[in-house]
Amino acid sequence: MDKLYGAAKRAIVQSLRVRRGEQVLLVTDRQKMPIAEALAFWAKRSGAEVTTYLMTETVRPITEPTSIFKEMMARSDVNMYMLDARVPEKPFRGYMVANGAKRGRICMMPGITVDMMERLVNIDFGVMDRLTKKVIRILERSPEVSVTNALGTDISFSVKGRKWENDNGDISTTGRHGNLPAGECYTCPVESTFTGRIVFSLIDDKIGRGEMIFKKGVLVDWKGKGIAEVLKSVGKDPTGKVIGEFGIGTNRGARISKNMLEAEKAFGTVHFAIGDSYGLGRNKSTFHFDALVEKATLTAGTRTIIKGGSFLVK
Repeated sequence: MDKLYGAAKRAIVQSLRVRRGEQVLLVTDRQKMPIAEALAFWAKRSGAEVTTYLMTETVRPITEPTSIFKEMMARSDVNMYMLDARVPEKPFRGYMVANGAKRGRICMMPGITVDMMERLVNIDFGVMDRLTKKVIRILERSPEVSVTNALGTDISFSVKGRKWENDNGDISTTGRHGNLPAGECYTCPVESTFTGRIVFSLIDDKIGRGEMIFKKGVLVDWKGKGIAEVLKSVGKDPTGKVIGEFGIGTNRGARISKNMLEAEKAFGTVHFAIGDSYGLGRNKSTFHFDALVEKATLTAGTRTIIKGGSFLVK
């Protein structure tokens, strides 16, 4: 418990910098209650007023917020989401992302575990931040990107003119949106340039290989059980089939696992998402599904940044 409370202190004090008099809203389920209790302890110690919203299994999957929940979010300075990650609940998560930073700031931790808190949140964010900034500088100078791997991934696209976000754990100011654990840089590809094939090993916590074929930013063909389940959730909504994100993992401690929250941060991996672009691209959607590409080779212009899953940037 000492390690968990140490990680919770770093999250509240260093990452979110919760201040006296702020309103903190924790959205949890029973599985994550020990984490919520640790976060609540340090938020209260910081002088904040803490409200814990327990999502019971009897009302899940939760797809949209209740009227009371909307009122709570409208008054919160800090919003923290830590429910077990489930595909049908993406619209609810989308609501929190879209609204959590309007008045305050939001920390998304879908599927967070005690182990992940202790291993990946209680770290030196500064070291990770410096590497992430180096990668962003290279990509800003050479915005033509290609990603390949031995499984058949082969896609090239432009990120010219698109803003890069540094998910370095700093969620301390109004309007900020980030993850804990942190450790990635991400943007949205220029949709019209995004044509090719992605072979992934994990999509939104569904383990197993799958494939996606894109043409000018739109998903036109696919294979795999995980992507089939994702698209079943999307239904006829065309916004759920548009490229929304390209990200690069920069957390040295993160591992590739069934938990996308950690896997997408794994050092030397890349990931793509269909659905909402978080304001970085043209697409707006209630959906956002990440797909992990392992052992990728990433080239920006003439410079190779990652080769076979290993960073060449130090």
